[in-house]
Amino acid sequence: MKFMETSLKGAFVVEPVRHEDERGFFARSWCKEEFTSLGLNAGLLQCSISFNKQKGTLRGMHYQVKPYEEAKLVRCTMGSIYDVIIDLRADSPTFRKWFGVELKADNYKMLYIPQGLAHGFITLEDNSEVFYQISEFYHPECARGLRWNDPAFNIKWPEGSILINARDSGYPDFKS
Repeated sequence: MKFMETSLKGAFVVEPVRHEDERGFFARSWCKEEFTSLGLNAGLLQCSISFNKQKGTLRGMHYQVKPYEEAKLVRCTMGSIYDVIIDLRADSPTFRKWFGVELKADNYKMLYIPQGLAHGFITLEDNSEVFYQISEFYHPECARGLRWNDPAFNIKWPEGSILINARDSGYPDFKS
């Protein structure tokens, strides 16, 4: 696997190395040893799927607080998404900065998100599916969110109509 660190410390775009032949290709999408060697959280405890019927569906920005902060490895398995993370680690040099990347079913790229970052995405196609590998069990009492369009972050989302639920659109302004 190829690990390309993003502008946010500890967050990586991960690209499988494809071994191709006349049948197609084979690639590793997860290796505990490779993640551990980079100091990344390799303790995956849960996997989840998000299926989104409509282009322009926005989910996020979600995170869990201590003691159940989550690291995530996210891949789009059908369709395409614009995936966004925000650094919420107060001691980080990239605190309050964001990073976005297009993940598509046919580019096989993944985004590794360390603990302390919020995560969200918008679908770029109808019928887009996102697969999450997560380092922690979900604890609703520790679930938090940030508004997708909070001026504290000034995220540049793709243009177009947005379908978002009341919870995700109703988070209060960020306060550090």
